[in-house]
Amino acid sequence: MLNFDIQSHRPLREIVYEELRDLILRGEIKPGTRMMEIELAEDMGVSRTPIREAIRKLEKEGLVTIEPRRGAYVSDVSVKDMVDILEVRSTLEGLAAYLAAKRMTKAEQMELLEASSRFNDALKAGDMAGMIKADTHFHHLMFAASRNKHLLKMVEALQELVLRFRYIYYKDFKRAEEMPAEHLKIYEAIISGNADAARTEAFNHIDQLKEMILRDDIF
Repeated sequence: MLNFDIQSHRPLREIVYEELRDLILRGEIKPGTRMMEIELAEDMGVSRTPIREAIRKLEKEGLVTIEPRRGAYVSDVSVKDMVDILEVRSTLEGLAAYLAAKRMTKAEQMELLEASSRFNDALKAGDMAGMIKADTHFHHLMFAASRNKHLLKMVEALQELVLRFRYIYYKDFKRAEEMPAEHLKIYEAIISGNADAARTEAFNHIDQLKEMILRDDIF
């Protein structure tokens, strides 16, 4: 059952949605699991209405699949799904890094370095949640610095799937150990104003991840 903060004025549907989303992202609700409204409502101590609204929103984000006469299920994840998303990400990240090298402010550069440092600290501590948070922030900063609203909309459409995949591939710390050096190369290219190098390093960063997924059994 959810523990509601009596001081919170957030809509119940948002709280329920975030709880279900986090359970799916962390793998606590497994792919293929049927999202039974009645059972979920009882478990969370809420009515079926916010559950139904949350499921519909999760469907739009690709985390849930709704099939006629079968109901709602947590979407499966395959290697091909991850590779397909990474192929899109490599192009978007490359463009974001290219534009960030031209447009990122000094303050944003410092924040980018801090995000990289937080990732390194989380890696040393074996803190997977901390690594995911820092990595997500590092890439968000790069996209924000592009100052391109259409690019931001494109990556926002992928963000939940990207986050879900991070929870999967960060279980392998061998990949995580390579991240600091790759982040540093992107950062150095951006602060030097070398847009072409920034694009190349960002593209290579995602391409390395794609190669790891194709090479290793991550499921």
